[in-house]
Amino acid sequence: MKVLVFCAKGFETIEFSAFVDVMGWARNDYHCPVYVETCGFTKTVNSTFDVPVLMDKTMDEIVVDDYDALAIPGGFEEFGFYEEAYDRRFLDLIKAFDEQKKPIAAVCVAALPIGKSGVLKGRKATTYHLNGAHRQKQLAGFGVNVVNERIVVDDNVITSYGPETAPDVAFELLKKLCGNEKVLIVKRAMGYVS
Repeated sequence: MKVLVFCAKGFETIEFSAFVDVMGWARNDYHCPVYVETCGFTKTVNSTFDVPVLMDKTMDEIVVDDYDALAIPGGFEEFGFYEEAYDRRFLDLIKAFDEQKKPIAAVCVAALPIGKSGVLKGRKATTYHLNGAHRQKQLAGFGVNVVNERIVVDDNVITSYGPETAPDVAFELLKKLCGNEKVLIVKRAMGYVS
């Protein structure tokens, strides 16, 4: 199984790393055959706070049929996140994953491009809830039924509040790919449960 982690300019590294780490533990130590490939519009993507990260692939190399899930870390507007997150090519990629009912996992404001793509219209989701809940209001503007909860799962789409939810979103994605039993084993090994 392959998870595509799409990184728009200005993505948050803590949200990105959760997917890499959780899937890595599951594969490396617990024989869950889940691999991660990273992708951006360019080969090197500057994350929030201008940390450059080398991607495995660029957007023009992606074939949806090659992947089993899409993971999207959120990011900061002031570092250019929405310039790429709202790009029509990325919105079309989101729609293509949803049309095939493949899991889509979004941390924090990564729910906004999913909303903008139209995939969440009439469905439940959440996004960043602090600072007057302005991002949740934005998400509602895309026709989304915003639920003020830490993590919201609506069929194949997982959305969440903010950066601290990143590991739990990654575990939720792992559950969709490998089952609850594997998730509990990996969570225990990583110290998330005793």
